[in-house]
Order: sequence, then structure tokens, then C-alpha cells
Amino acid sequence: MRGIFGDPRARVIALKRRSKKPPAAVAVASSWVGTTARCVACAICRAATLIYLELEVRRVDCHRCGKVKRERLDFLADNPLYTKRFAYYVGRRCRAATIKDVAAELALDWHTVKALDMQYMEAQLERVGTPGPQVIGVDEISIRKGHTYRIVVSDLLRGRPIWFGGTDRSEASMSQFYVWLGKKKSARIRLAVMDMWRPFRLATNVHAPQAAILFDKFHVIRHLGEALDHVRKSEYARLQGRQRRYIKGQKYTLLSRKENLTLDGKKALKTLLAANKRLNTAYVLKESFGALWSYEREGWARRFFDNWRASLKWQRLKPYEKFAVMSVRSPGSAVAVAWRATSNATREPPLPSYASP
Repeated sequence: MRGIFGDPRARVIALKRRSKKPPAAVAVASSWVGTTARCVACAICRAATLIYLELEVRRVDCHRCGKVKRERLDFLADNPLYTKRFAYYVGRRCRAATIKDVAAELALDWHTVKALDMQYMEAQLERVGTPGPQVIGVDEISIRKGHTYRIVVSDLLRGRPIWFGGTDRSEASMSQFYVWLGKKKSARIRLAVMDMWRPFRLATNVHAPQAAILFDKFHVIRHLGEALDHVRKSEYARLQGRQRRYIKGQKYTLLSRKENLTLDGKKALKTLLAANKRLNTAYVLKESFGALWSYEREGWARRFFDNWRASLKWQRLKPYEKFAVMSVRSPGSAVAVAWRATSNATREPPLPSYASP
């Protein structure tokens, strides 16, 4: 049959049952009530022709629960108006386009495309099975307003997410990942890259004690930038009158890398550092700390960090001293610096070998 649903390209294929007799299994616990005609979307061929299947779905009266139910057909998707083949086609299209674009292309509702795409992804995960990662990245994402988080765990060697779940970013939610992974595969994890969130580290120490913990560079530098901003605020509060004009409004000038500043920003930074000795010292220490990621051996990185920490003596920079204490390696967290190119985002190098106590 041609030309249905207002589309001249559409084609309908009628499926007929070989036997009208009810199956033997139905007669045991239920009664056959009848059939319902249904037309479901099947596929799109190369000629952009929409294929629909017209078929009969049996309805049975269950003697156990007293309800009338429809039979389940293996080739239908979770949404019974579409076949699994069509759902997988939609899922493959969503890998190269947005849900909105796919919905407009196939003349489907956005939520329908989303549901079909989810079924496609679930089928792909079943084919892959439970992974056995050796290097994982742990991070959280916000799914709505109000600090509602979910945890995302990625296999950093293969460069793909492997688990999404939990109800928040607590230790209990993080433990759900290791329970799902299993004890045997959790014991294979050698390295866990994460931010400085304590519950993630505690859950990893409990379920994968052999894994080294590596803090992401982005979060380490963020804490160092906060320490520099505390120094800026303390200097602004200490000074009075015209001496404050060099510090006021220069927060992001101090936090930015010098090569990223504009010409006016570089002039303002030069004036500020020349006018305030403590801020000059704090800025130099912040810039020099970035050299830590240039070392390829843990021993040299450790020596650099110890020298950097020793240089804080007599500087009266309390926020920096707190940062140095936080950045000291935790017990049992030995990490080879050869992994320095590994991070949660697979593009940010992490802090080699150091974790908070």
C-alpha cells in the first residue's frame, strides 16, 4: 500500500499470522480475548521511503491478576509504535546529530526520539558488557538547579564514559559504581583521576585500595587561585586611601596567565606588582607552581614541590601555607608521573603524585 499518513513516500507491509489459533501457553493461565490491529514504523530505506508494518496484536485475559494484557512481540521497541530496527536507526542518527535535528528530520516528537535513543544506548551497553577499566576519571555533573548532582565515571584509556548514576555526590553514591563494577574488576583499577572532593577519595580507598589517586590540575590550580585572591583581599583591607587604587578591580588580572592578558591588563599588572611587595611575591609563587607539570619523574616533581613549599617560609602568606598542606600526598597514594597527560577531561594534565591528607 502506498501513500499513507499524508506522505506519498510511505509504504505499508501487512503481516498475517500463520495460525489464528491461540497459543497453548495462553490457555493455561489466561483466556484469549481477541486481536488489535496496529501500524508501527519499521524503517527508512535508502530511497527515503518510510516503511510501516500493519499487524495484529493479541489481547489476553490473565486469570491470575484479572487484567487484559497485550502480547509482547520481540521485534517491537519499548515504544510499541516503533520496531527495534527503527529505534536503532534513530539511535545511530543521534550519534551524529542532535535530538532536535533528528526529530525534525523524521517528523517525530522530541521525547519520542529521546526514548528511542535511550533504548539504542541500552542495547549498546548490553553488547559491550561490564567494562574492566584500569584508569578511571571521576567527576560530577549538575542535572538541574538546586545542587542536584549525578556521578560520571569514565575509562580514560579508552576515552569514553562507562557509568552514570548515584543520587548525589556522596560516598554512598560513589560506592554504587564499585558495587556495579564488582570486586574483581575494581581490583584491576590502577589509577583514579578526580577532583579534591573527599567522598570520592574515601569510596575509592575502601573499594579499590590498590588504586593510586590523582588530582586533576584544573582543581589544584583553582585552589591556588583562591589562595592568591585571599592575599589580595587581605592587602586591600590592610591598606587605606589612595594605596587601594592599585588593587581594586584587579582580581582577574592576578588570576589570569600573563600571556592571556591584554596590553592594558599587562600594564595594570606591572603597576600593581611594583606597588605591593606581598602581592608580587604571591603572584610569582603562583606562576612558578605551574612548572610542576613539566617534570616526567616523580622524584624530581617531589623535589620541586618541596622547594616551592620551603620558599613560603617567612613570606607571611597563610593562604599559601594552607594550600601547601592540602596538596601534600596522602598515605598510600603513589602515582607515576608518566600518567601526567591523564585527566578527567582527557585534555587537562593532572597534579602528579600529590593528594590532600
